[in-house]
Amino acid sequence: MTFLNSTLDLTPIQDTVFAVAKKAKEDISKNGPEQVFNCTIGTLYEEDGQLCAYDTVYSIYQHLPKRKLASYAENFRGNPGFCTAISKWVFQDLSLSLPYSIIATPGGSGACYTTITTTVAPGETLLIPSIAWGSYALMAKMHGIKVETYDMFEEEHFNLTDVAAKIAKLQASQSKVTIVINDPCHNPTGYSLTITEWEQLVELLNHASQHTPITVLNDIAYIDYAKDVAHSRDYMRTWEKLSDNVMIVIAFSCSKTMTAYGLRIGAAIVLAKQEQVVRETEIVFEKIARATWSSIANGAMDTFALLTSEYRSLFENEKTRYVTLLQERAVGFLEASKEVGLCTYPFKEGFFITVRIPEHVSLQAYHEALMQHHIYTVLVPHGIRVAICSLSRKQVGPLAKLMKQVLDEMEEH
Repeated sequence: MTFLNSTLDLTPIQDTVFAVAKKAKEDISKNGPEQVFNCTIGTLYEEDGQLCAYDTVYSIYQHLPKRKLASYAENFRGNPGFCTAISKWVFQDLSLSLPYSIIATPGGSGACYTTITTTVAPGETLLIPSIAWGSYALMAKMHGIKVETYDMFEEEHFNLTDVAAKIAKLQASQSKVTIVINDPCHNPTGYSLTITEWEQLVELLNHASQHTPITVLNDIAYIDYAKDVAHSRDYMRTWEKLSDNVMIVIAFSCSKTMTAYGLRIGAAIVLAKQEQVVRETEIVFEKIARATWSSIANGAMDTFALLTSEYRSLFENEKTRYVTLLQERAVGFLEASKEVGLCTYPFKEGFFITVRIPEHVSLQAYHEALMQHHIYTVLVPHGIRVAICSLSRKQVGPLAKLMKQVLDEMEEH
């Protein structure tokens, strides 16, 4: 007997990230932090192993009036001041001519969830990268949506050929297509498309959209940790050439930008050539917000609005140090990997690097073997994700060498 909706999947959730992170913490408690490599959860850590918490963010949050913190938001779409702040921060100085609308969400996850569940119907298929954040598929499956993957890479660049093929495949059986493009700072590989690749992607989308409407969910959760932050939004200018039959939804994570993961705040930004398309989507997103989480916390919205206006220069100065730190960690890991012959997928910037494992080696067995050597990573399709965001600079080189040693031992046996 069950009291639940008969269409729901009752298989217990297997969240490997938090499960492995728990094992890492237990190992640290038993053997000490010097003996353990905890590169699991995608949150930014200081060099001393403590979670990064920006002084600018929390000095603002802690001085907000308590009654403002206690009260409901002004609007379930998001406070007007917050929406203005999102627009200025996400688009910077681009001055796009496309109509757009902003809806506050609980983290970038809320924006992804809203887009997936409103643009893809039960029984239809969502298109995601072959190497991807696992929650895209979970969100889809919880709503009876199937998942198809496109090969992420063709040699060392983005696989536009397979994107085109998979869109065409879905168009043969359904009346619209939604595709996830997690860019820049892709989770889990750290790849970012070039401007040329985005131009080619837009051309591809315009051609394909002659057959069915296409929605692009552009997940930009880690955009503010691109190594060239000042130009991290330049690719959005390519959207000016989108056809009327393509819609973009940006999933932005204030939580990650502010390293305030527990505040759960983000935004969905809907863009399209036609104002009517934006308005129709906005109406549905508003209803989802009201029916699902009701409204976003005032304190989180006010903090972001103040942080990116009055305190912007202080915040950017503080954040710049961590962008540099991330890149230094990445360079250390990649140089050591190259030295010992540990293969990785193409990396450019961001929180993660993914190690490419030979096809004849069991990913699951290798993942288990790493934990036996006090190395805690995340198993992803076709590789092992290393969260360089949580490692110190002195750890990354030895980690790469030890990972290669464990791999060699497996291949010998």
